Amino acid sequence: MFANRPNYEQGPIRPPSEADSLLLRLTRNCPWNRCLFCPVYKKEKFSKRSIEEIKSDIEELEKAADKIKKISLSSGFGGEINRQVAVQVQSRNPELFQVALWLYGGGENVFLQDGDSLLLPVDQLVEILETLTEKFPSIRRITTYARSRTLLRRSVDDLARLKKAGLGRIHVGMESGNNEVLDYMKKGVTYTQQVDAGKRVKSAGLSLSEYVILGLGGEKWWRQHALDSASALNEINPDFIRVRTLAVPAASLLYEKVQSGEFKVMVDDDVVREEKLFIENLQGIDSYFYSDHILNLLEDVSGKLPEDKEKMLKVIDRYLSLPAAERERFCLGRRTGYYRTMDDMQNDSLNSSVERLYKQLQDKGLTVAQYMKQLMLRFI
Repeated sequence: MFANRPNYEQGPIRPPSEADSLLLRLTRNCPWNRCLFCPVYKKEKFSKRSIEEIKSDIEELEKAADKIKKISLSSGFGGEINRQVAVQVQSRNPELFQVALWLYGGGENVFLQDGDSLLLPVDQLVEILETLTEKFPSIRRITTYARSRTLLRRSVDDLARLKKAGLGRIHVGMESGNNEVLDYMKKGVTYTQQVDAGKRVKSAGLSLSEYVILGLGGEKWWRQHALDSASALNEINPDFIRVRTLAVPAASLLYEKVQSGEFKVMVDDDVVREEKLFIENLQGIDSYFYSDHILNLLEDVSGKLPEDKEKMLKVIDRYLSLPAAERERFCLGRRTGYYRTMDDMQNDSLNSSVERLYKQLQDKGLTVAQYMKQLMLRFI
């Protein structure tokens, strides 16, 4: 193993909502790996890890937790994992730091990596889940990614078994409900399959988080992307709807299509208008709507449906009603981290910082749009 690296395997990504979760890798990479918009796992081969490998990692995690508790005891903290202990671990045993942070946060949440953990046999998944909860009684929630096509290979009874063994939530990248967009982006799934898979998860009593990529339809399909995505979610009624905004890095297969002009990426204002249409058409569901990613322009478009729907739409209308120059300044401030919400534009100090940056861009001959395009690619 490399110096200062943990003695267990980790994959490259997890949802932002799992930032505090312990990461346990069940599979490597993505079994599909053809989506045009996704830059992750390209040129990497998918494989399932053996149950022996996975259980060995759980044992390594248990050993790491024991070492951290011994550091706490030797430091006079009685086995408690507090901030002081985490700082000591970071300086003395950096390979244990991630586990220390997890324990410091309560040791409650675990995320199973990589892109489609439920491809493992159900019996093996049950054994892994039971081993995890046995070794770490503090665990309260275990979550994972899964593709809709994989979920359709699992019966409701299979999924219910996983819930009983400790699985709490499944994250699904629906991305779009429009069949033309799904086909163009090579998602490998249809509207109907997305809906059937989501309903299956809900029927098993598992929590479901569905992701939609704002702007994925581009200028050509934006309207049907918004309408059909809302329609699919209305049928599923997931616990969570999480939105992301399309960015196209050079590592994605979509990049060449953008460069050739075949696919036209939407500007921020048009993405916001698409989001408005999307939310307007979410009906008859009681999902939580989250805009929990830096790629999204309007972070405070979040809330519980249906009661917060009008509040979210008012945030969008407030942005769209701003003069063009103010919208541009807000976009610049948001993308550079000065602003989180439009209320931050009332802060003179923040405004001065954004204005200085704006003038620096002018001096370099860069437009705000060009600069923000560069910034967006850093957030993926």
